[in-house]
Amino acid sequence: MLRTASVAAGAAALGGLWARAAPPVFAATADGAGGDIHRDVATDANLRWGRLPKGWQEAPFLANGYLGVQVYGGATPQTLKLMLSHTQVQDQRDQWEAAIGLSRLPVGYLTLTFAGAVTAVDWTLDIYNAELSGTVTTTRGSVTFSALVHNDLGVLLVSLVPSAGEGDAAWAFQPLVSATTRTIRKPADYVANPEPTIGTSGDVQYAEQPLLAGGGYTTAWRERRFGTRRLLAATIAYGFPEPTHTRDATRRVQEALSGNLDALVARHRSWWNSFYRKSFVSVPDKWIQRFYWIQLYKIAASTRADGPVVSEWGPWFPEVGNSWTAVWWNLNVQVTYPFVHSANHAELDAVTTTFRRDQANLELSVPPEYRDGETYALSHPSDWRLRPGGTRTVGVPGTPSKTDQTGNLLWGLYNVWLAYRHSMDERVLRDLYPALAKALNFYRHFLTPGADGFLHLPLTRSPEYADAADCTYDLSLIRWAAGTLVDTAARLRIDDPRVKAWQEISAKLVPYHQGADGVLIGDGVPLADSHRHFSHLLWLYPLREKLWERPEDRDVMRRTFDHWTSMQSAWHGYSYAAASSMLSVMDAPEEALRFLQVFLDRTIVGDTQLTPNTMYREGSNFAIESPLAAAQSIVDMQLQATNGVLKVFPSVSASWAEAAFAGLRSEGAFVVDASRRDGATEWVRVRSEAGEPLVLEHGIRGDFEVRDGAGRPVPWRPVAPGRITIPLSRGGTAVLTRRGAHPDLHPRDVIALGTAPAWGLPG
Repeated sequence: MLRTASVAAGAAALGGLWARAAPPVFAATADGAGGDIHRDVATDANLRWGRLPKGWQEAPFLANGYLGVQVYGGATPQTLKLMLSHTQVQDQRDQWEAAIGLSRLPVGYLTLTFAGAVTAVDWTLDIYNAELSGTVTTTRGSVTFSALVHNDLGVLLVSLVPSAGEGDAAWAFQPLVSATTRTIRKPADYVANPEPTIGTSGDVQYAEQPLLAGGGYTTAWRERRFGTRRLLAATIAYGFPEPTHTRDATRRVQEALSGNLDALVARHRSWWNSFYRKSFVSVPDKWIQRFYWIQLYKIAASTRADGPVVSEWGPWFPEVGNSWTAVWWNLNVQVTYPFVHSANHAELDAVTTTFRRDQANLELSVPPEYRDGETYALSHPSDWRLRPGGTRTVGVPGTPSKTDQTGNLLWGLYNVWLAYRHSMDERVLRDLYPALAKALNFYRHFLTPGADGFLHLPLTRSPEYADAADCTYDLSLIRWAAGTLVDTAARLRIDDPRVKAWQEISAKLVPYHQGADGVLIGDGVPLADSHRHFSHLLWLYPLREKLWERPEDRDVMRRTFDHWTSMQSAWHGYSYAAASSMLSVMDAPEEALRFLQVFLDRTIVGDTQLTPNTMYREGSNFAIESPLAAAQSIVDMQLQATNGVLKVFPSVSASWAEAAFAGLRSEGAFVVDASRRDGATEWVRVRSEAGEPLVLEHGIRGDFEVRDGAGRPVPWRPVAPGRITIPLSRGGTAVLTRRGAHPDLHPRDVIALGTAPAWGLPG
């Protein structure tokens, strides 16, 4: 963006890419030559705009896990709007439930007003560098620009170079009303926070927004001009309970504009470029491949390990707001974060950090009569500190106060378990253990022995469907938690008197109730109509309690799945992602690809749809979790770890004769690279970070050889057709190739099946 001078050098500092509407100098050529496969494939996935976007579901998006920016047309033909949001900006009136009293709050937007009406745009969202650049053409001239949200500083930087007719294009800021946009159960005595104060600090302008509960947030901005070239810096700072937000925001803007801009941009690019090098995926359907890489960009823009967990909108608060103003823990967070681990990006895992930091707040979701210091629950929605707000709790099973929230916490903690399994870091396990025990304790209050000798659960609610005793959703999570706690106590060598109770739960918990169509919602409650949630199928995926490789499990898996998928009229995006992943674990690659394609082809089902910029809408509400769940479905086709078996290309369609990946991470802390040619695995490389036992289903046809990273033979033995076990110590590597072959072990972009358009609004 900016070449060799600092801002102090004046106009020269705004040279280079920020001064003209041109593609990055590093872009790969059409034939793929470019010398950096990660850069080239990421660049190929760039989103493009040849039409002016109109709002959240069409706009380009920038963020660093905190500050979010979207760019789209304004209220008049002469105006562009830059919607500003921040993941930490929320209310603090905890007398009301989280979606109202702890609600995320709208901030406001910058406008750029031109002399003429906008007639054309040509924009590129360069995901490799997390930068938006291009031109805006008007009836009076044009403006070239580049924009980024700086990864470290959390400051929006926008470079403008107007033509003669647009030299006076002007910036302004419009604050939005500081109030929840949710209307459901909104109290009659709810009032908005006070009006903001507009002021200046030195030459930095700001809009200071106080909160009635104390603290507040401030948007600060400043533009510098160098002849005809211009540079804007803007940011948002949040302070609670201390009102430090105005000082912090204005300081950050001054820091961005007074430092060495080249160094700032280099730091920003370095983080993003290094991020993409941690893993790699290439498939022959380039529409799907580009989608996958955009989801990598989106998840890194949305979340960081030290920041808030992803809420429904990510960092991008829609101007219209709508209902999803907090953190949704009844499915949405849970399906968002598995992709973080499989794509090898633990630095984005805010779920594990949140439960470590804020687990004491989980007692707030427990009904008061069960708060004994040893019981946790998680009501939804919550704020990003796990507070439900008001008197909201998960309710009491078997009573009229029951809700469909009882399983939220266990499913959320399953994501922490995934963090452990993908890293085998016992520090994560030690953090998980006490929270998981207290979460299971909630159910222990209600499990009751029956005349049949089994432990039964009273009436709960299967999420968004029906009330049922022995609810399958809850039973599957209870069974997983009890078994995991027993195994964890053994692994950590903890002499815990509760182990006996957990073992009893594992042994005596009532089996799932079944009918002709497989597993029921609960005792006597069948799935009778279309249901978007897959709550009664958690045991199949993601918990993987029953396994396709066990012949005795196949019938109930397939019957239950087929019945659920036979009624799709009420499905939403994540339903298709879940169905695709379930089919992948049931060795049905063609069906898995078909379900994925239905979603990615932007099919409208139940008034839900993937949007042009790969966001997602449900009616008039917006969300981001379904596309991220679909990215995990793509990984599930390439790599799985099931019951101690690592499977390479386990569910790749026959139409994808070639595929390649590198740096994908599996349970057991294995980091895997592989290539597929002519419909079979060409080679596999597995690096063990923890020295866990390795059973590998490799997919190589015919004779093969196994060597270490230095080319020396590695011992192995067969354990089943197509499976071998390899004794790898911590840090060890095994490379499998066809005997006598010497393939290139670098990642590669496989040949495309055909042409595919760019995502965005390319024209």
